[in-house]
Amino acid sequence: MSGNPFFTQQRPGKDEKIFRLIKFRSMNNKTDKDGNLLPDEDRLTSYGKFLRSTSLDELPELFNILKGDMAIVGPRPLLVKYLERYTPTQRRRHEVRPGLTGLAMSTIRNSAGWDKKFELDVEYVDKVSFLMDLKIILWTIRIVLKREGINEEGEATNSEFMGILNK
Repeated sequence: MSGNPFFTQQRPGKDEKIFRLIKFRSMNNKTDKDGNLLPDEDRLTSYGKFLRSTSLDELPELFNILKGDMAIVGPRPLLVKYLERYTPTQRRRHEVRPGLTGLAMSTIRNSAGWDKKFELDVEYVDKVSFLMDLKIILWTIRIVLKREGINEEGEATNSEFMGILNK
């Protein structure tokens, strides 16, 4: 991957306020003959696989934390296009700032489906505390060092969240 080592993308934060997330680039921008991006599994580089397996691709998000767009712990910021697909309960994840790590990241990472991730996000919103944040940070260190749950089964990264159709 030559060029800019950073990937930026708009993501919804607390109260669905949009901010620009920054990460290390882990995929190239290869397209098909019609100009459409190739699937993730065809664009994820070996360097990108390493970055993702160690979560090092997330380090530039410390800048987002310093800016106040994110917290160290909170639900992971997802894509803007998902906003219209949330149920009212799933939407509650935006009652707190998104985090570098969260309850879902620290326990299941990407190994479970969307329903479980949203359940854990809302559980975090309901139980947020300093002690819980501390536990999540320790659990995150453990799961990253073990390199567990890096991707959803059968996916190079994560399946797209389709909302109510996903059930």
